[in-house]
Amino acid sequence: MSKEFEIVREFEVDASPEQVWDAITTGTAGWLWPMEYEPKEGGAAPFGGTVTAWDPPHRLTGRTEDAEGVSQQTFNQLDHVIEPREGGGSWVRYVHSGILVEDWDNQYDGANKHTDFYMHTLRQYLEHFSGRAATFATLDAPVTSNAPGGLEVVSRGLGLPDDAVQGATVRVEVPGAGPVDAVLDYRNQYFIGLRTDEAMYRIFGRNHFGAPVGVSVHDFAGGADPARNEDAWRTWLTGLFA
Repeated sequence: MSKEFEIVREFEVDASPEQVWDAITTGTAGWLWPMEYEPKEGGAAPFGGTVTAWDPPHRLTGRTEDAEGVSQQTFNQLDHVIEPREGGGSWVRYVHSGILVEDWDNQYDGANKHTDFYMHTLRQYLEHFSGRAATFATLDAPVTSNAPGGLEVVSRGLGLPDDAVQGATVRVEVPGAGPVDAVLDYRNQYFIGLRTDEAMYRIFGRNHFGAPVGVSVHDFAGGADPARNEDAWRTWLTGLFA
């Protein structure tokens, strides 16, 4: 049964409105995935959508009537409002709305929880990597990761202690990078975020939502190779879940 949804987040960040604007329009590879907006009202938006508000650096809205490649959803809209904060920084209001056409509760629950992780990663990007170009790689673990404990298998495979808490600095074995010291910038039962001086690693426990565990790599190092990152993680994950 079709049903509307709306997910709203508001937050403050120590970045200028111009920096936030750049992050959500041209810097998306650094915290989400590469996307492009045609810079004008009526221009092209991601997933076959249309830009319905283009007011840099204050308002961006993209609307899609039939999202390309998304069978569970028809109408989809992303709305961003950015305002300068007194004393510096910005206040951001993000609204994701639309219509889900199947598996409503599970789809909404997944989107709602993913939003927290994505908005956190946006703030991490703005606070630690703002303006830096990133290469982006993403992949899913083998289908066997779609099981209870799938995220924990990846966590322990990286060498992340079970008792490590968000904010701790940990020593982990990153595929393609070797042993590194990283900040555990996000951790709950659904997601893990690791940040080094040159990259952010996002691990998605999508096994909680009926899908394999996912990984994305936002690599800010000069000369970073997204194909190499993807291959290293794929080989590692395949062995981990063999």
